[in-house]
Amino acid sequence: MVRSTRAEGPATILAIGNATPLNSVEQSTYSDYIVHVEHKMKLKEKFKRMCEKSMIKKQYMHLTEEIPKKNNIGEHMAPSLDARQDCGNDMPDADYQLTKVLNLNSNVKCYMVYQQGCFAGSTILRLAKDLVENNKGAHVLIVCSKITIFTLYGLSHINVDSLMGQAIFGDVVAAAIVGSNIIPNVEMPLFELVWTSQIIVPNSEGALSFHLREACLTFHLHKDVPELIPNNIEDVLDEAFKSFNIFYDYNYIFWIVHPGGLAILDLVEEKLGLKPEKMRGSKHVLSEYGNLASICVLFILDEMRRKSKETNQSFYNG
Repeated sequence: MVRSTRAEGPATILAIGNATPLNSVEQSTYSDYIVHVEHKMKLKEKFKRMCEKSMIKKQYMHLTEEIPKKNNIGEHMAPSLDARQDCGNDMPDADYQLTKVLNLNSNVKCYMVYQQGCFAGSTILRLAKDLVENNKGAHVLIVCSKITIFTLYGLSHINVDSLMGQAIFGDVVAAAIVGSNIIPNVEMPLFELVWTSQIIVPNSEGALSFHLREACLTFHLHKDVPELIPNNIEDVLDEAFKSFNIFYDYNYIFWIVHPGGLAILDLVEEKLGLKPEKMRGSKHVLSEYGNLASICVLFILDEMRRKSKETNQSFYNG
């Protein structure tokens, strides 16, 4: 009975797409967008330098220039949680709203994942893989969205680590369909989910943290974060390669590295001896959209799909 409910083929990504808000801000003028008061000019200059070093060209966001001026949202640590909630975080939440918009059957199984940070996108792919491979004929619709309304607040010298988060995060949405037991000549897989895993990086507690406060969702970033990832990435790769008993050639496979920042991408590239083209997708998404948190993985997958079709080259060729 159990065996009959399992799919015969591996999980595959059958479709993928993304969208951005209509509102966008050039990174070169983002400091003007955020800081409007004269007594913060020194802080504004510091924030502007961060924006310049980020190598991000543009940020898309749901916020307009007027929203932070209302209800204390633009003030440093001023009470504004109610105003932020009013921007679209009600219950029933997005899963219910999506069911209505797409006119899905009322018995469609929905599951929400909240506040999981930058690794949520890969977590959802891992869960989708388990679902479709253990439920014959199942398809999983993944929808990931991010909105900075909960982390945006007035700049301050007190919380310097929050400046980087405000300088790089953007708003977007992406979707993908994952399935197994492919129907020939009907479904055309884009990617195959061969193996998934998760690991907690040693000595990383406190490196990244979010705290929901009356003012907003505060963001804290430790200065050692860029080194933590490349210094531990080979342990994850060892597990993956040993599982399939294949040769350790990091340049043979294609790469989707979460673009938490340019420093992280450069250090991973250096640590593994990757060819520059292997980071093209990650650096392109960082440059054109910023750090999209959990949605980065889907944006980079879609960028690789688009570039492969455009150049008529396989993913392996960068």
